[in-house]
Amino acid sequence: MTEISAPGTDAPLDAATGVFVDHRELLFGVVYNMLGSVADTEDVLQETWLSWTARGGGAPLDGVDNPRAYLVRVAVNHALRRRAVINRRQETYVGPWLPEPLVDAEDAETAETPALRSESVSLAMLVVLESLTPLERAVFVLGEVFGYPHAEIAEIIDRSPAAVRQLAHRARGHVHARRPRYEAHPRVRREATERFVRAALGGDIAELMEVLAPDVTAWTDAGGKRRRAGLRPVHGRDKVTRLLTAGRGGPDHPVWRYRRVNGDDAAVLFDGDAPFAVLVLDLTPEGDRVRGIYVVANPDKLAHLPGAAA
Repeated sequence: MTEISAPGTDAPLDAATGVFVDHRELLFGVVYNMLGSVADTEDVLQETWLSWTARGGGAPLDGVDNPRAYLVRVAVNHALRRRAVINRRQETYVGPWLPEPLVDAEDAETAETPALRSESVSLAMLVVLESLTPLERAVFVLGEVFGYPHAEIAEIIDRSPAAVRQLAHRARGHVHARRPRYEAHPRVRREATERFVRAALGGDIAELMEVLAPDVTAWTDAGGKRRRAGLRPVHGRDKVTRLLTAGRGGPDHPVWRYRRVNGDDAAVLFDGDAPFAVLVLDLTPEGDRVRGIYVVANPDKLAHLPGAAA
């Protein structure tokens, strides 16, 4: 390993680099769940690394009793500032905005491990988290996803424990009202995804009407960069069925691969070897109908995905 030194000093940063690398997956998970953007998460991690290496004149470990807590605090505060940038970007975004998906390279049928980032929440949950304030989202992610106690969260975001409890209460109430505590069994989700893809590809209206819940909603996030992509969510089984059977623009020779997306069984549409769209379904509590369809087709949000042969 090449020795890294801080500018203007001879102090080696090998030890500090090792500490940062050891915590990088944790930092990625926290920040990604706060932002819903892989690109912005990587930028925040770079900012966190720069803050870390600049500390103590190039000796980041000096005086830091708990590097993990220190790095999480720095990353969360960088993420809170980045959240404001993302919010401004979303104000001028074309069409529905969905999070950037995390996709495993392995086929779901052979994958025995969870998603690439084991602490990432589902795409549907990330959509719900978008409705929280930045601080509520930070508190929810740290507390509900990563198990931080309120006292530690208070230190991370520089708020009192009482304020954190209030933020946590509001966030939990809002999330649970929109997202019941239910997760479909992986086998059920896989079967529902395969059935949906077969019906959509074959234009089987009767099958689609059977698999879709009456109050189903479809979101297509193309960022204005795909032909004939919807500019707003489509509600209701009849309208969603018409949308799926209307022959909207797509690859001439579509290839579907089943993958795990944010830990859930889902599907990826490829144009040759290049990802064209990611499809994630949200099921009813009974697991027999589709109540939400999330399609991420913005090429900028798919640039980090593995190819069809991966």
